[in-house]
Amino acid sequence: MKIGFIGLGIMGESMCENIVKKHDDKVYVNDLNREQVKKLEKIGAVACQSNIEVADKADIIITMVPKSEHVKSVYEEISDKIHEGMICIDMSTIDPSVSVEVSQMIKAKGAQFADAPVVKSKPAAINATLGILVGCDEELFPVIEPVLKYMGCNVIRMGENGKGLVMKICHNTLCAEIQNGVNETLTLAQKMGISIEDYHTAIAYGGAQCFYLDAQWQNLKNENWTTAFSLENEHKDLGICQRLSAQQNYPMPGMEHAKTIYDKGIKLGIGKEDWRSTLKIVRGDYDD
Repeated sequence: MKIGFIGLGIMGESMCENIVKKHDDKVYVNDLNREQVKKLEKIGAVACQSNIEVADKADIIITMVPKSEHVKSVYEEISDKIHEGMICIDMSTIDPSVSVEVSQMIKAKGAQFADAPVVKSKPAAINATLGILVGCDEELFPVIEPVLKYMGCNVIRMGENGKGLVMKICHNTLCAEIQNGVNETLTLAQKMGISIEDYHTAIAYGGAQCFYLDAQWQNLKNENWTTAFSLENEHKDLGICQRLSAQQNYPMPGMEHAKTIYDKGIKLGIGKEDWRSTLKIVRGDYDD
């Protein structure tokens, strides 16, 4: 089956590279950034001039774009090319309600749809070790699982359309709350004369050991804010969680507090930096 991939950003670029390297049929690609398209073309992808051209040639369409409005725009743009037997997989992180709306539009044309957002960041996208959380009809999952495993080593169906995104938002919200706890306690430890190395080692000895700190402590020590997952993207995810919380009439004070940190980061203009740059906000680098 021919695969089309739309959206070659920080994550999509590496995800698509793995598909191109592993898939035994053609992979058609498009992005607003033509340099990214050329890069994929050099390793064997077929460059397209538009999303419509991708949809015209592919049997499976994968989208990886920033926000809900972008997902809606892409699928409205290619709507006339969607037909019975086609499979559409959106791997973006967007509002679950918008994804369900798109899935209904796709299914009305006789095609199939899955939301399949990813967890972990750029290094995992490069190494094809992403976690992938899927919302789709039960019978579709075994059909798309081999394609998803080009990009990730842990693929799980969470339920019907939209449920992959619900789980992704719960995951990323928990990550932000864990991160905030690391930021606060690390800052206190440093103020009391404990190094980041010793802090990390001590945390690893106990029940607070966590993936975030294990993966990021050296970057935090080196003040490395190079973006693998941006502050603005996590801010977007917390905004989605805030809306879900309100819809369910379920207060989430931990989420609300974490979001205030991200709100400040956006106001400070550091949204393009890596999400770990929230440490600078928590420790007071920007306070008057």
